[in-house]
Amino acid sequence: MHVLVIGAGIIGVTTAFELRQRGFEVTVVDRHAGVAQEASYGNAGVISTAYAGPWAQPGMPAKILGYLWRSHSPVIYRPSLAPAQWRWVVRWLGECRLQRFRVNKQRMQRLAEYSRAVLHELRRRHSIDYEQAQGWLQLFRSEADMARAKPSLDMLAQAGSPHRLISAEQCRALEPAIVDGTPLAGGLHLPEEETGNCAYFTRRVKDLAAAQGVRFLFDTAVSALAIEGGRFRQARTGSGPLAADAVVIAAGADSGRLLRRTGIRLPLYPVKGYALTARITRHEYAPLMSVMDEAYKVAVTRMGNRLRVAGTAELGNRRLELRDSALGTLFKVVRDWFPGAADYAQARPWVGARPMLPDGPPVLGATPFANVYLNLGHGSTGWAMACGSARVVADVVAGATPEIDLEGLTVERFARGGKA
Repeated sequence: MHVLVIGAGIIGVTTAFELRQRGFEVTVVDRHAGVAQEASYGNAGVISTAYAGPWAQPGMPAKILGYLWRSHSPVIYRPSLAPAQWRWVVRWLGECRLQRFRVNKQRMQRLAEYSRAVLHELRRRHSIDYEQAQGWLQLFRSEADMARAKPSLDMLAQAGSPHRLISAEQCRALEPAIVDGTPLAGGLHLPEEETGNCAYFTRRVKDLAAAQGVRFLFDTAVSALAIEGGRFRQARTGSGPLAADAVVIAAGADSGRLLRRTGIRLPLYPVKGYALTARITRHEYAPLMSVMDEAYKVAVTRMGNRLRVAGTAELGNRRLELRDSALGTLFKVVRDWFPGAADYAQARPWVGARPMLPDGPPVLGATPFANVYLNLGHGSTGWAMACGSARVVADVVAGATPEIDLEGLTVERFARGGKA
């Protein structure tokens, strides 16, 4: 059986690898010249399990309004006339209620915990190095930031996830590179969380998959899916049709466009994120663990001899334009905490589209079409959920029962526009 995977980011490449392990003939197609060229390229590197959760959470709408007129903001909202944007915003607002947040977070944590186990298995079996490191420190600039984190802290306690609230002095003892002078009310230490270079890992898995016979077609954009008689027949590209016995859509933010023409409608919208990558010049001034500034939702992660500074969520048009205001927020945060660590003047900027659903969890598995499968909508948590999502989808394609419960993680939760 031949399976076509559309998309060569972390989601598509790991899916292709898992499908090949089950004996399928696999072809991966992507419009870019290589793997991990979009959302997988410039992310923060955080592989969060205990703290995996939706963007829609209590207090977030008020927080966005409070930042609208400030020069530095964790969220940039640029209203457009596109109906899809307004429909997404309305649904997102409905998911910010505490009850919905808890449901969505539990679904995401279930998948993230499974994914971490799969990632560790792959790392051991294939000796994959991806600049991994241990530990995660969330910094609270104010008591108000700490108060807003309470729902997440309650869920961490309920799940038994190792964590501890610590004072400002304990934060600086744990991460000595944090400078004095920037307001710091305290922190949240998650000792078992991990970081790693997503793009490095994707390239390594691509090499493993290719060595096992997976075919990769780059510089090939899929324009449409041909569906006949309730089944996928072929993908149309500028280089000609690609026929297969089944297809997995893992095309990130572009997935919605492909699916709409088949009649499958998901509230998938590109929420843009920004990143800077700077060469470390003074290692003693650079953090050893990943640090998240809760006020600005910006993460600073050491990746070898570089610092990755990533964050800011922009809801606006679909054009990937570098905006000075968003990059300015990243520069502010990293210079507030680690001013002497890196050559920020030569930092490489990046912008990418996170394929985000309004409630948070991705959509995995089967569709109303017998041979069309989905692995999409991971938002900013694709790196944390990739390996588990890939194995789940490969199990579904193979007709096997996945190792985790898929409640709330399939297309059915959007089938009637409800909130399953």
